[in-house]
Amino acid sequence: MHTVPSICAYCGVGCGVGLRVEGGRVIGVEPQAGHPVSQGQLCAKGWSNAYAVDPVGRITTPLVREHGELRPAGWDEALTRVAEALRTSLETYGPLGVGVISCARASNEDNYAAQKFARAVLGTHNIDHCARICHSPSVAGLSRTLGSGAMTNSIADLDEAELILVIGADVTENHAMIGARMLRAQARGARLVVIDPRKTRLARLADMHLQLRLGSNIALLNGLVQIILDNGWENRAFLAKRCEDIEPLSRHLAGITPEQTSRETGVPVEQLIKLARLYSQSKAAFIAYGMGITQFQSGTNNVIAVSNLALVCGQVGRPGTGINPLRGQNNVQGACDMGCLPDVFPGYQKVADASVRAKFADAWGCAMPETPGMTSLGMTKAAAAGQFGCLMILGEDPVQTDPDRNQVAHALAQLDCLVVIEMHLTETAKLADVILPAASFAEKDGTFSNCERRVQRIRRALPPPGQARCDWQILGELARRLGHTGFEWQSAEAVFDEMASLSPIFSAMSYAALDTHHGLQWPCDAEHPQGSPILHQHSFPLGRARLLPVSCVAPAECPDADYPFWFTTHRLHFHYGCGSMTRKSPLLERETPAGLLFIHPADAVRLGLAQHQRVRVSSRRGELITRLELSDDLAPGTLAMPYHFREAPCNLLTNDAQDPITRMPELKACAVALEAVDEQAKEEGAHARRP
Repeated sequence: MHTVPSICAYCGVGCGVGLRVEGGRVIGVEPQAGHPVSQGQLCAKGWSNAYAVDPVGRITTPLVREHGELRPAGWDEALTRVAEALRTSLETYGPLGVGVISCARASNEDNYAAQKFARAVLGTHNIDHCARICHSPSVAGLSRTLGSGAMTNSIADLDEAELILVIGADVTENHAMIGARMLRAQARGARLVVIDPRKTRLARLADMHLQLRLGSNIALLNGLVQIILDNGWENRAFLAKRCEDIEPLSRHLAGITPEQTSRETGVPVEQLIKLARLYSQSKAAFIAYGMGITQFQSGTNNVIAVSNLALVCGQVGRPGTGINPLRGQNNVQGACDMGCLPDVFPGYQKVADASVRAKFADAWGCAMPETPGMTSLGMTKAAAAGQFGCLMILGEDPVQTDPDRNQVAHALAQLDCLVVIEMHLTETAKLADVILPAASFAEKDGTFSNCERRVQRIRRALPPPGQARCDWQILGELARRLGHTGFEWQSAEAVFDEMASLSPIFSAMSYAALDTHHGLQWPCDAEHPQGSPILHQHSFPLGRARLLPVSCVAPAECPDADYPFWFTTHRLHFHYGCGSMTRKSPLLERETPAGLLFIHPADAVRLGLAQHQRVRVSSRRGELITRLELSDDLAPGTLAMPYHFREAPCNLLTNDAQDPITRMPELKACAVALEAVDEQAKEEGAHARRP
């Protein structure tokens, strides 16, 4: 047995792991001692990495659909079919009729290859990934206010914070090592405040919990800023030196009273005033937020409201402060960094900038399209309308995770060809015309980028099972079959070096430098050769930060007589994403083996329902049967459901109303109805209301 150092393949914390390898398999995992992020610890999911990459149940050979069934095929046949499908689609629909959905769990090298393939080979900016449905509003909102859409500080800054403010994030469940660090900070004297509609475990342990009404984030944040301004608690020196004129924001908020904010949010006035005082007067206040901020039709404006609060109080650019979105998947930050978005090249270089397009055209030897591409949801919408020919999906499962599951499945069925590069037979892979077997993180070299912008090495611990390959290798072979050069990389390091040479914020990075420093945080360039643990210490990319007035917008769908309950989504500590990795672990699966619908005990009593009773929950989009879990984590009138379980796919219920700026769907709020069902109905499963 030997141990290979790597990075955990679950959430965006980026913990250091050692993969224990024996007999050609990963048989166990250990924490990396002295790792700057995880500090020699792992959560339950981290300890279960070995199950996620086990060859049992993996797709190990290409599969092609014939007479409605998937059958094994050789690489030559499968790649020929994909190349022909792409050629036909380009001839029929043009570059707007093809696209790629990349993977937030794949390496930076795989993601760089994916966006280069879309742009250089297919001639389209139709490249996106699952950040669209998690933190695209963070990128858009913080870019508008600060000029950069990433976490401003480091995880280690929690150790320097005097106040930790968590908004819309269930940190101990979803980012356990960060949650543990928050609790250690609280134990040494930091104040911990949680703003969340649910009474999460962290909320129960916090010094203060503001249990606001679902969807009232902007009302609460605007109210806090107005209390601060009314009392003269703003950081006037910071505002004068570092920010644009505050007067438009002040006029926008004028007249808002604590009593009005309390009525709109359900938070008592005394809590609002206390938090406004604490946050504004703390020497160092660290804001962390999650998808309880972003997954709304007002997601971008929610992020802007968070930024306004931090800027008004000068809580940016210093140790222990900052605006810090917590990323959900292990490399969702990296997929954004690599340019797997329809409007930016690697390193957030704008597609709309002619000089940037010229730079990449010269480097890649082909013209770059001028207009931004479609989002992932835009591509599925175009497919549903019969305007999209071929879609490649790398390692994502939109049938399980995107809103309005029936619409997603219907759209994918309209494609001339659906190509999936995947490790397991996910719900999306089951619909594919061609499946290409992917290598796991343990079977390739590369890098991941965690939520604090730290780029870290992963290393090949064993060969891929069967005929599985790295994504960048698959895309390189496809490019050659389509007559394109520039994909002849001989190693993951060569891919990384090409990316760094074209991306200023990564220009001083190399595998050797990453190995030496336990990773480096971008920007890492000639001016910052050791990386940048804290952003915006002296200036903002915009010059002066912007304070942008935003107004509260109610969720697109609110409870009524037919659908009287609020419905929201969340995640569980022992599971992750669509469940394709965690549900391979018997240790994790036994903790929560089936789907659940959480309900307040008072609502259950009122409806005559009992713990673990079978119920039907329905929305205007679909319905499913699951079992109840009584919990006072929720306010009465609100139901919550995790999205990890294919047996109870809550995205049959969720609304696809979208943020107009980022096209983020409103996964956090819709209206549902609830009723008991008899035991015979439990096999009916889930189904859509319309085709």
